[in-house]
This record gives sequence, C-alpha cells and structure tokens, in this order.
Amino acid sequence: MKSVNFEVNRNDLRQSRVETVPIDAAAAVASGKAVLALDHFALTANNITYAAFGDQMSYWDFFPAAEGFGRIPVWGFADVVASGVEGLAVGERIYGYFPMSSHLVVEPGRLTPRRFIDVSEHRKALPAVYNSYERVAADPAYSRTGESVQMILKPLVVTSFLIADFLDDNGFFGARQVLVSSASSKTSLGLAFCLKRLAAAGVTVIGLTSPANRAFVETVGYFDRVVTYDAIDGLDPAVPSVYVDMAGSAAVLTKVHQHFGERLTYSCRVGGTHWEGLAKRMDLPGARPKFFFAPEQIAKRHGDWGPGGLEQRFAGVWDELTGSVEDWLAIEDHHGPAAIKAAYHDMLEGRVSPATGLIMSLKS
Repeated sequence: MKSVNFEVNRNDLRQSRVETVPIDAAAAVASGKAVLALDHFALTANNITYAAFGDQMSYWDFFPAAEGFGRIPVWGFADVVASGVEGLAVGERIYGYFPMSSHLVVEPGRLTPRRFIDVSEHRKALPAVYNSYERVAADPAYSRTGESVQMILKPLVVTSFLIADFLDDNGFFGARQVLVSSASSKTSLGLAFCLKRLAAAGVTVIGLTSPANRAFVETVGYFDRVVTYDAIDGLDPAVPSVYVDMAGSAAVLTKVHQHFGERLTYSCRVGGTHWEGLAKRMDLPGARPKFFFAPEQIAKRHGDWGPGGLEQRFAGVWDELTGSVEDWLAIEDHHGPAAIKAAYHDMLEGRVSPATGLIMSLKS
C-alpha cells in the first residue's frame, strides 16, 4: 500500500511537490492502528491560513513531513481500509481532519459509537478537537449527498459560530459594530450569518473586502454593510468597534487600528488569507490584537452548557445556514495530483472565486 502526499515548502508556500511513500498496513494492524483511505476533501482559504500559521499555531505538527516540508491539514471523508482495532471495521466511513494525502495511519482510542480519537504519540499534546474523527454511520444528520457542503463549510462555520458566541458572551466588548476583513471568505460569511442570528441585536456587522469581491459579498446578503478596504477611512471613527481579522494583512490591521484608535475595543486575529503580508507584533493604537483560539471557547461552553449543549446550539445554526448556501455556493470537483496542485496554487494566489467550493481527491 502506498500513500500519495501533497506537500508544500514551509518557508515558501509557492513551492509544492507530490511524494509517494509506502505504508506497511500489516504492521499498522498488528500494532493496533488503522489505515484510512481519504476519499475526498475540501480546499478553502482556511487551509491557506493553516499553512500561513503552520509554525505559530502548530498546524504542521499534526501530519509530519520531511524536513522543510509540510502537509496542509484539510477536512474530508475517508474509509477504513485496514484495522487492528476491535470495533472499528474495514469499510467504515469516517469524517475528520486529514493531510492532503491519499492515506493516513491513525491510532484510534476512546472509541464510542459516534467517534474515536487519534491517540498517536505525536498528536497527544495538540488540540483534541482536531484529533477527533466521526463515524458517520452513527450520525443521524449525515447524508452522502451532503458531504461536499459539510467538508467545505462545516469546519469554517464551527469557527464562525464560536467567534460569534465569544463576542456575544463578552457583550461585544462594548462595541456597536463588528468589522470583518476578508468578507468574501467562507469563514467570514459564516460569522456574519451567526452574528445576525446569535443575539447581535443593535450591533452592525460590516464586511471589509476588495473591490473585486464587493458585489459577491453584497449578493450573499449576510452582512449589514459591505465596505472596500480603500474606503475604511470613510467609516465613523467615533463608533466603538470590534475588528475580526480574517485577512491577517498588516496593512489592513494597521489601517483599522489607526482609524478607530481607542474606540477599537477588541481586535481578534483569526485568519491569514492575505498570507504574503501577514501582520507581526506591532505597536498599534486601540486594543492589542489577540489570536482567537477556538478550543478555549469550546472548553468554556462545555462547562457552561454541559454535555451536548454546544453541539445542540450549533446544529440549529448549521441547519439554517445550509438552507441558504445553494443560492451562492457552486461546487467543483478536482481529481488527481496534477489537478490538486493546480487548484492549490490558484487558491494560494487568490484566483478562486469566493462563490466556488473546491472538492479534491488524490484518486485519479
């Protein structure tokens, strides 16, 4: 058995390669592990964020590669093709966090009818939310036809939901408006949707985007208002504001902070869609930028709401959102290493329409 791996240079994301490596399935089974064959996965701007913050946020550590290279994490569906784990059968369908590869060897532990945890030694210190794999046969909401939308949007909308909940939980830090950069990204669109739904009454949600993407963001209709980056200085600087930074752009971050100054009550760093001009530690007016770490909010809400509380609340948002995405989301399927390489570089260079959802498979 062999795995086909798509890898990128950790110091130069424009350099990529495809490597084929052997997998000793018999040894994996004998040691109580399982081999998963990745059927397909989604590629979004969020995966570029994983790469841009690979060292800073330990994303490279989940799926180690040769020195200097990394395997970008993605969300997708796989089938168990070899198993040395009692209760985990060959042929089971699995959803979760994978590398851009055709296969993954996992060490399943803490099996329940709904999920298992990859307890591989190198993953034990990493956030548990990324190590959990869903066994779809026990998921009443699962449908084979819904896999594409789930892969493209669900991981992003979970983050959107948690950011919206975090802001609401903190009274929006006294702000009357929320500014969201990279407004055409699917995480930003999800955030706008969640903020409208989650007790954000009286708080205006403004999407910041490029002139090229303005019409698309306005057409989707989730934001209260859409403003291009070159028009930020036209916003009222006296309005107490929160900035949610999906772009990661040093230039946009600086512009927002300098424009609002002390009226910027919270600055939340999330993404890196503008990966070439990423902001470093800077001395800026207003609230000091802080990274949003989703697992912390998950842990807090598990404590606040008890078992199943977070999942139940998210399910309501997810059901509503998926009812509206067919109006703006067009899904494209790409197969084989060459197609994936081309699609990755298109995503990296910003050549993919925000209305497009890319589904990838390393199977030719």
